[in-house]
Amino acid sequence: MEWYIEAESLRKAFGTLTAVDDLSFQVAPGEVLGFLGPNGAGKSTTMKMLTGFLTPDSGNARICGIDVGRQPVAAKARLGYLPEGAPLYPEMTPAGLLAFIAAIRGLRGDAKDHRLAQVAEQVQLKEVWRQPIETLSKGFKRRVGLAQAILHDPEVLILDEPTDGLDPNQKHEVRRLVRQMAEKKAIIISTHILEEVDAICSRAMIIDRGRIVADGTPDELRAGYPSLEAMFRDLTGKGREDAA
Repeated sequence: MEWYIEAESLRKAFGTLTAVDDLSFQVAPGEVLGFLGPNGAGKSTTMKMLTGFLTPDSGNARICGIDVGRQPVAAKARLGYLPEGAPLYPEMTPAGLLAFIAAIRGLRGDAKDHRLAQVAEQVQLKEVWRQPIETLSKGFKRRVGLAQAILHDPEVLILDEPTDGLDPNQKHEVRRLVRQMAEKKAIIISTHILEEVDAICSRAMIIDRGRIVADGTPDELRAGYPSLEAMFRDLTGKGREDAA
């Protein structure tokens, strides 16, 4: 099987804290992987290693078969990344920022203009297109961050809390967009919203203390539990703590 995302024995420690501990998994094209875990489980650290923003202490990450550590530019050309609290230039407008990013990504002329218009429509940015980013709501800023991640139409998307700060209508539109894009891409979505797993994820993986504790379809994970929340609490230790 072809893998678009590969994590092989990833490990990362910060001092005496091991954030990610020998983590291995793969994501195929057409899959939307819900990446779940309690705060401090190692989700963001894992995504930063997959995208080349952090160097693992050991192990390897590959994007579309390209080793992220050995060929970082080539790997990053094939992925889009929306980090938590994505940094944006506050004095720029969405139009200016995304045109700047499009140029960096190699888009030129009519192709650039067409893609900018397409993305503005997809993430519903037209009404604030020429408004300074510093004046935008949290939800609009999040949509600008999402726009830069999908702008070059990459094969891989790694999205950290993509619907954070969005209202219910906006969440619905982002989920619809993810479902559309998932047909030809491999997508990882980190989320604390368990309903999002049912809404858009074909597979879910739970990590706790840097290790995988569950991996399967949403239906497989909830089997034997009254809900996904009950499953999550049990597998990440919260249920056992409450019972103690």
